Amino acid sequence: MNLTDVSIKNPVFAWMLMACAILFGIVAVTRIGISQYPDVDYPNISVSVSWSGASPSAVEREIIEPLEQSLSQVEGIQQLTSSARQGSARITASFDISRNVDLALQDVQARVAQAQRQLPRDVTTPTVSKSNPDDTPILTIGVSGPYSPQMLSDVARYQVQEKLQTVPGVGQITLNGHLNRNVRIWLDASRLAEKKVVASDVIGAVQREHLEVPGGQLEAGGRQLSVRLLGEALDLESLRKLVVRRVNNTPVYLEDVSLVEDGFEDVTTVARLDGVPLQALGVLKQRGTNAVSVATGVREKVAEIQKSLPEDMKVEVLFDTTTFIEESVHHIELEIGLALLLTALVCWLFLGSLSSTLNVVLAIPMSLLGTVAVIYFLGFTLNTFTLLGLSLAVGLVVDDAVMVMENIYRHAEMGKSRRRAAAEGTKEITFAALAATLAVVAIFLPVVFMEGVIGRFFFQFGVTLSVAVMISYFEAITLAPARCAQILSTSREGRSWLGRVVDKGFEALERGYAWMLGGAVHHPWKVLLAAMLLMVGTVLVVPRIGTEFVPSQDQSRLTVRIRTETGTSVAAATPLINRAEEMLAKRPEVERVLSTLSSSSGSIDLTLVPPDQRKMTAQELMADLRKELSSIAGIRASVQDPSQQGFGIQQGSPVSFTVRGGDWDKLVEAALKIQDDLEKSGMVTDIRTDYQVGNPEVQVVPDRRRANDVGVTVNDIANTVSALVGGNVVGKFATEGRRIDIRMRLLAAQRSRPEDLGAIRVRAQNGETIPLSLVTTQQEVSVLQAISRVDRERAISISANVAPGYSQAQAMAKVEELSRELPLGYRAVPSGQASQLAETTSGLVFALIIGILVAYMVLASQFNSFLDPVTVLTILPLALSGAAIGLLIGDKTLNIFSMIGVLLLMGIVKKNSILLVEYANQVREHEGLRSLPAMLKAGPLRLRPILMTTIATMMAAVPPILGIGSGTETRSPMAAVVLGGLTVSTLLSLFVVPAFYVVTSRAKERIWGDTPPGRESLPPPIHDPGINA
Repeated sequence: MNLTDVSIKNPVFAWMLMACAILFGIVAVTRIGISQYPDVDYPNISVSVSWSGASPSAVEREIIEPLEQSLSQVEGIQQLTSSARQGSARITASFDISRNVDLALQDVQARVAQAQRQLPRDVTTPTVSKSNPDDTPILTIGVSGPYSPQMLSDVARYQVQEKLQTVPGVGQITLNGHLNRNVRIWLDASRLAEKKVVASDVIGAVQREHLEVPGGQLEAGGRQLSVRLLGEALDLESLRKLVVRRVNNTPVYLEDVSLVEDGFEDVTTVARLDGVPLQALGVLKQRGTNAVSVATGVREKVAEIQKSLPEDMKVEVLFDTTTFIEESVHHIELEIGLALLLTALVCWLFLGSLSSTLNVVLAIPMSLLGTVAVIYFLGFTLNTFTLLGLSLAVGLVVDDAVMVMENIYRHAEMGKSRRRAAAEGTKEITFAALAATLAVVAIFLPVVFMEGVIGRFFFQFGVTLSVAVMISYFEAITLAPARCAQILSTSREGRSWLGRVVDKGFEALERGYAWMLGGAVHHPWKVLLAAMLLMVGTVLVVPRIGTEFVPSQDQSRLTVRIRTETGTSVAAATPLINRAEEMLAKRPEVERVLSTLSSSSGSIDLTLVPPDQRKMTAQELMADLRKELSSIAGIRASVQDPSQQGFGIQQGSPVSFTVRGGDWDKLVEAALKIQDDLEKSGMVTDIRTDYQVGNPEVQVVPDRRRANDVGVTVNDIANTVSALVGGNVVGKFATEGRRIDIRMRLLAAQRSRPEDLGAIRVRAQNGETIPLSLVTTQQEVSVLQAISRVDRERAISISANVAPGYSQAQAMAKVEELSRELPLGYRAVPSGQASQLAETTSGLVFALIIGILVAYMVLASQFNSFLDPVTVLTILPLALSGAAIGLLIGDKTLNIFSMIGVLLLMGIVKKNSILLVEYANQVREHEGLRSLPAMLKAGPLRLRPILMTTIATMMAAVPPILGIGSGTETRSPMAAVVLGGLTVSTLLSLFVVPAFYVVTSRAKERIWGDTPPGRESLPPPIHDPGINA
């Protein structure tokens, strides 16, 4: 006894199965996480090292090269990227996505520890940590009000940040515009010279006279008493009275040579909202946590914090990236609901009865909710990929139920009882339904072998869809026949007027199809030639389809990156950024302007008004803003689309590559040439590079002979310059329950010009102080800001956006063309989005080839034939032609989402062919007909279920193609592929598959003599009364 018989004999058991799946699905829906994309734990490990005062070239030679040599021996590293900057080095090891990040961290730590002995002695201990390229703030919180910067900074740091850190799932919180409170010791060079005091005297005095240390323990009377020396100054007045030196037995106090005040660390960044300074906090989520739930918790905590602050101090959410995620997910959920209604409508129109429609549509809630329960236990989230799978599954999950019900009804028309018709009808169609289901699943099996981040994303889509169709198959062979055995009616009088109209329409359609099919199978080679001409024509127009990694989405956000002349200070850059802010704020499409300024650069985040309240899309606005910002002299502005980030790509530039080679000068020349030629091509805009020369540097060169003569060491010179010009932390100061830095530096007016360095004094061996100009020389030069390396060779990174009218593929093809013109040994290597596009394309081709081979094996096993699967698979190239036509008509690009549509299409279009070939084989076996009459009988009998299942599937793709709601840019390309592919493949499969079947069957009969008994004649007209309830 099989599952069908068990379900028919025990209908309550069948109903309880459905109720159980729905119950678990509802519970999973309430608990499953929500995110924009699947969570991926990127196995990237970073190593950071500081070496105070070292130039980028010295950092590269002494730190990066030894570490790279050691790290290159770690197994599984895909890429090593390094950056040498003034006084710091950073190396990132990127592993294969399948590598366990914790084990990778341990391996890197071990190799760094081994290499540490080769590093300079005065470098900091290397810091090894996990790094995630998608670690960007999900929310930005602002603190503002009519208060002092110190007050706002304290509230942001000690109230808002600390309380937000308690929200579950919150990771790092970054501070922009924050002023770290310091005790500032502003040394006066003239008073230092007058009192014969040097920087080392002040440093030594603070460290000797201002300290708190433990003194051990006393044991008295059976008690242990801790001893502590409390030698720290308790207030600023006490600190000012510290004796730094005695001259002729006269004490020189700290206040005699300096100004001591309660202040802040030097300002290196400034944050402003609509031109008004504020404190900005960026909230990052922890790995593996749900972005939407974390953001909800943060918003609730912000509201709670606001209640505890003064009324005129405002804490608010400035940017929330999860709003778009929620809106996008919500619109997909609405599309699933709309797809369900459209599918039900199609079933009702074809079946002509509400009860029959209900019998089919009941497969949808069980399949979808059962799938949600399964992916919940697999650890998936409801994201763009899983929801797209569920949305398109709406049309697929009714296919098996339609096929089963249509066959059950046909058996009932023969006069059989409902139970017998349900049992025998299901048994007869089980093979075709199973073959169709396995054909869908088989196409997604190779996705498991796709490498990289996109392979993970494709995997979740494939699993979701495969689980849905497998559950629908189980439902079709168990619950559907059980319901039919209970409520199926074959009375034609019971059909509605619509049902009778549909029946008459199909009778006419079947007659017309039978007539056309007769012509096709009698002239099969003409049909196949016409199909080949269609495919050739499609190949010729394919180059007109643009290719890109991901389509741009209108998230109502844009980012403007501004760079001024290298070496420009924050104060000097501020007026230029102000002009850009004012220009942007005047745009009616812009709702809010948040700026972050640092030396020689700035970033402006724009919040746009909702799409329905502006005339321009975000992408159209980008082009306008570029033109306007280019009119501001002294800045170079680029406009970035935040939707291009993600997938492990931080910058999100469609065009990105590195120019690599050996000799640095030749490498620079090659990079500048390819950058200039690319810009002249007009294919790109916003072109940027990490090669920045011209950073001004004053180099202090000791005169060793003269320094030795007066007893001044290079170390004395270095420490003095570092302390007075750079500023040193010389101690800690306790205030208001916190310990803040004591920072010493020369007065700003006395270190504003290069010649001021020569006036700084050091102590000679005879005790006198002398100016540095006596023992040093100075030279002002332009130096590199950074040296970048990729895979242990120097590299210069170049990135850009694609200019309107061009595609990402065209721009990267131009880069490849320019790369061939570079000198021998120098090359341009795609990176970021560009490399992922190439990786995804090759992975998809691999998955398709393997998927088709697996599908062939499955079908060959099911049909017990080597040729019948070939007949079934002839529809695939026709479906690809339809997909290309769909993209062209819909003006969509070939991207990762349309590629998913191609994979899906390859799985579902085989169902029509399977229905035709499987039933033709049954006719040949049971009635003894040859291939031509068998197909002439099978075609009209299978026309209704073919059209019904195809249109039902197409209805699931209609809501996304309408382009309504947030995130529709990612869903519509896949829908265009499915609609185009199904339309063309279905229309052609009704003729091409029968023609190919006749040709291959006749060839098989001639070669192997496989001729069934019977006659090569036309069968009598076929009448299929349809399904009745």
